[in-house]
Amino acid sequence: QVQLVESGGGLVQAGASLRLSCAASGVTASNYHMGWFRQAPGKEREVVAAITWSGGSTYYTDSVKGRFTISRDNAKNTVALQMNSLNAEDTAVYFCALGPRRYKDYRLSTTYNVWGQGTQVTVSS
Repeated sequence: QVQLVESGGGLVQAGASLRLSCAASGVTASNYHMGWFRQAPGKEREVVAAITWSGGSTYYTDSVKGRFTISRDNAKNTVALQMNSLNAEDTAVYFCALGPRRYKDYRLSTTYNVWGQGTQVTVSS
């Protein structure tokens, strides 16, 4: 059974940092691209950051470039999202996801078909 479990969310003040982690079980992580998505109230889910199955390439949505860093450890089946200089617009539920590596465009949300339950990130201004 494939399972993704996120951790690390919480309530912080603007300017603070958080590190989200996601542990995958029931899969071999190196067979998948991995991504972080978020959904704020009343908004559609959006890709925040993604990383290819090998870790060789990364993608960030414009609003988080220079502030967020995605990384993965295939030996541990984990993906992390380091979030710095958080602001109120980053408030959302954050989800990690897996997308089969046979799909070449790891930046697309349609590539991903395994989802975690989400972790809440709230940034107070």
